[in-house]
Amino acid sequence: MLSHAARSSPALAALRASARVSARAAAASSTLPSPLVASAPAQFVARGGARRAFSASPIASSAAPKEAPAPLTLTPSSKTLEYLILSRTGSTNPRSVALVQLNRPKALNALCDPLMAELNVVLKELDADPDVKAIVLTGSEKAFAAGADIKEMQAFSYDQVINRNFIANWADIAKIRKPVIAAVNGFALGGGCELAMTCDIIYAGENAKFAQPEIKLGTIAGAGGTQRLTRVVGKSKSMEMNLTGDFVGAKEAEQAGLVSKVFPVDKTLDEALKLADKIAQMSLPVIILAKEAVNKAYETTLTTGLDFERRSFHSTFGLADRTEGMTAFVNKRVAKFEDK
Repeated sequence: MLSHAARSSPALAALRASARVSARAAAASSTLPSPLVASAPAQFVARGGARRAFSASPIASSAAPKEAPAPLTLTPSSKTLEYLILSRTGSTNPRSVALVQLNRPKALNALCDPLMAELNVVLKELDADPDVKAIVLTGSEKAFAAGADIKEMQAFSYDQVINRNFIANWADIAKIRKPVIAAVNGFALGGGCELAMTCDIIYAGENAKFAQPEIKLGTIAGAGGTQRLTRVVGKSKSMEMNLTGDFVGAKEAEQAGLVSKVFPVDKTLDEALKLADKIAQMSLPVIILAKEAVNKAYETTLTTGLDFERRSFHSTFGLADRTEGMTAFVNKRVAKFEDK
């Protein structure tokens, strides 16, 4: 199904530089059985070490002269993680953009409980880091995440899942206050599709495949596949996906509003990082306010949402960055935000 001969993107090449993990059949490890996952080898994934520069679009007002693109350097974190690879980058502040890569290559990044627990911890730490303004979440070129780990949950009983409130912690990802951008290549199935939907923006590679195939396993989606998906693509499309488990390709997902843009596989991560860096040039408190206001639209009536938006807008007049932004515009110069 995934016959695309993906070329190495600069950002992924940086992650691969110091080590390559050989991929064997997905069945060799705890992962999703057919029909959720096609039998495909996992992508080679590095465990950090190298640096690689790539270009980002400059940030400038329409009144200011354009500057040459500044190179971004992807720097692996020294933090020891079992299921994730963490890196930092940024054109202005080299720590302003965090890249979090799912790292279960043999399992096509199947979302086991320990992985999700580790992901929640890392994202909460990044959310609290004053240097970080935007986060990119990605997998490999073969799979963003092939779904929940079916072997892990296969033997669970009803009392076990209800007593521990199984997968409830997945919802914590949507509570991150800073923007989270999903860079999706390959499979985003079941829990993988749900994980992508907890992010704020989805960029997809041309080989991306989205699906909610839980019905083929005698169950239903449990982390947003019937709720977030319906709000994004509408009732009819959501019903079709949830009742058949059929795959939706990247272009169809873009047309349905599930993803923002589609790129060649080797460009997806680079474009997501460039977007994150562009966002990182803005004022952090205003970034947070804007995200909260957009998300409010999914939770309230139009009247309540408009009231919330207006009060949030009013609140920016207490910020030094609002004064700086408007002053810079009037004086035809680039604003210099200080996140206050």
